[in-house]
Amino acid sequence: MTLRQPNSFVGRPVERIEDLRFLRGKGFYISDLSRPNQLHAVIFRSPEAHGRIKRIGIERARALKGVHAVIIASDLGPTPPHIPLRLQPLPELVPFHQPMLAFEKVRYVGEPVAVVVADTAAIAEDALELIELDIETLPAITGRASAEAAQSVLFEGHGSNEALVWTAVRGNADAAFAKADLIIKDTFRVQRHAAMFMEPRGFVAEWQADTQRMQVWGAAKVAWANRRILATALQIDEHAIDMFELDVGGGFGSRGEFYPEDYLIPAAARIVGRPVKWIEDRREHLMCANHARDIECNVEMALSKDGLILGLRGMSYSDNGAYLRTNGSVGPRNISQFMSGPYKIENIHLQTTMLTTNKTPSGTFRGPGRFETDFVRERLIDLAASQLGMDRAVIRRKNLVRDEDMPYPLATITPYESVTDLDSGDYPAVFDLCMTEFGWAEKSALAGKLIDGRYHGIAIGSFIEGGAAGPKEDARLVLELDGTLTVYLGSSAVGQGLQTIMTQITADAMEMPFDQIRVLHGSTSHVKDGFGSYHSRSTVMGGSAILLAAEKLKDKICEAGAAALGCAKEQVLIDGQTVRHGDRSVSFAGLSPEPIDVEASFFNKKYTYAYGTQAAHVSVDPGTGHVRVHEYLSVEDVGRMINPLTLHGQAIGAIVQGLGGTFLEHLIYDENGQLQTGSLADYLLPTASDFPKIRAITLELKPSPNNPLGAKGAGEGGIIPVGGIITNAVANALSSLGVEPMELPLSPSRVWKLIDDARKRIV
Repeated sequence: MTLRQPNSFVGRPVERIEDLRFLRGKGFYISDLSRPNQLHAVIFRSPEAHGRIKRIGIERARALKGVHAVIIASDLGPTPPHIPLRLQPLPELVPFHQPMLAFEKVRYVGEPVAVVVADTAAIAEDALELIELDIETLPAITGRASAEAAQSVLFEGHGSNEALVWTAVRGNADAAFAKADLIIKDTFRVQRHAAMFMEPRGFVAEWQADTQRMQVWGAAKVAWANRRILATALQIDEHAIDMFELDVGGGFGSRGEFYPEDYLIPAAARIVGRPVKWIEDRREHLMCANHARDIECNVEMALSKDGLILGLRGMSYSDNGAYLRTNGSVGPRNISQFMSGPYKIENIHLQTTMLTTNKTPSGTFRGPGRFETDFVRERLIDLAASQLGMDRAVIRRKNLVRDEDMPYPLATITPYESVTDLDSGDYPAVFDLCMTEFGWAEKSALAGKLIDGRYHGIAIGSFIEGGAAGPKEDARLVLELDGTLTVYLGSSAVGQGLQTIMTQITADAMEMPFDQIRVLHGSTSHVKDGFGSYHSRSTVMGGSAILLAAEKLKDKICEAGAAALGCAKEQVLIDGQTVRHGDRSVSFAGLSPEPIDVEASFFNKKYTYAYGTQAAHVSVDPGTGHVRVHEYLSVEDVGRMINPLTLHGQAIGAIVQGLGGTFLEHLIYDENGQLQTGSLADYLLPTASDFPKIRAITLELKPSPNNPLGAKGAGEGGIIPVGGIITNAVANALSSLGVEPMELPLSPSRVWKLIDDARKRIV
């Protein structure tokens, strides 16, 4: 047992302990790492979007001085290994897995065709110019229309460009629509855009022939899963691979998934027998790292005349690009399963068709599928309110799930069946607070007003944020000989302040000073198994594992104390960093001749659901189409806050990413499948000066019943409703013109065109 007053680090706005190192330029990224006798790799990528490979001429490249290897698919066996799905690994999706190197066909611009390994990256780049690739060009599939027309099929053996249809069902949608007083339907589109983390991807791999071990530096997000994939591809035991996590410049769902390079660089190191380093450039990142979003939805909503939402039904189409790799089906699945959001919608039948096209494969990006589906739902609600003559806030509040409804089941998704419930929450209370803090009643007078040449508008909307994906996470605690504590975690650091948060949890659990704890994470040598950081899971899952491990460690400390003090374990008291029996005590330092080491796993298959409401005030210049965000407010209940300071940063950062996706970011392809936005001169990103008036309020109203911390994942909520809320605010501003945007991004040219078309209709 323990004697002292408990620590209270959890819930305090502790400054990030990571930051001092970063601000002093002491971060250590993959670019900073070099191994003795190291070589450098570059990737030869397909210049064509779709075609059959007739010949790869590599003789001249291999002959270039300083080149050690030019690796093509035939060097990897009869067929190269493929990248499996990590999440929702359905057998019917196996034909769409990506080969590590293209063989027989290329299916997108940027697909790896060969790897050049040379003394320097510059020599390897020169060798790329000497590779001769002969491709029989095939028609490029660049969108839904051409995919469905099947003028060309990416996977001939499958016979169509339709990979899979997800179906979300609850209740009886057809019956609900039959008795509806109002049916609202339209077509909505969200553009292709992606995570633009600050530091591109990279790896250093080293094969130790004498011990038959592989070491890989540059792991992130899901190191253990990637180790299993790599071991299978290399045909070695997974425990013969060590993956090391270094600092990363953000992740946002994209970095850390398994890409072809995750295999190609270790394979190259084994082939040449020397360490090999590869660093992605920005153009490669834009062209080859997972894209996201890119959906079209034909959806309808059924309502009663008093504004109750009776049902949702419709079909969505997700452009998944050329292959399905690791987590490519998450976004399309979420579009259907989570379209009801925080609203009590009892009847649902929604489908999402995954289409293959000659574009870069898609994966997850912060709020995958949820950003898109919230855009659709929130637009439908505003359209319905207008048709019914109801206040937009009133209709939303009326339909929110209530505390007494919890746990509230969402639609069931198939074919990879997923059943989930909203876990807890007072959704109306959060909605009301947002209304009050935003000043909804006062600002409503601005709706549609022309002030100083700009039309003003406001909007409000609610959302849910799923988190805490299972099935488990591992934590290992080691009481060192000097009395300090080392925490090893299966969770990974991708910029979310993991080290700070886990130190807070550990300090309280062990009643130890903050500065006596060291947290290490993400590397496969730390714990027996780990599941990483995705789906807003690291705090809930990793933090809960720490709590379980702390109980085991305290029990072992009492055992060691009993041996040292010559008493029964039950008679030992833990008092700070000492153990005590009567008037005798011994400190943690020197308590045992060996470090005291425990490991624990937290198992959980139930998601947590943070939830909230956001509101926006915008103005639109009708002469240019420019939209100015005057105010953006988010109010979210996260169950239990571990660190309000880091959580606030997560919320603000997520909102800014949402605004970037709403106004700026757009990956554009031409009719030949060539990426037109291949640099940051063309692909626009938000900056600190673009959206200065953002506020975020976080609450602790309803802790989650699904974990001992009571916490809910809260890293993605900020981004989820932004597209729908901003678009509704723009429509509200331009209501006198009848402008109803149904497509993102809201670029000035698109908004101006909507205004111009509306004026022509009026005339």
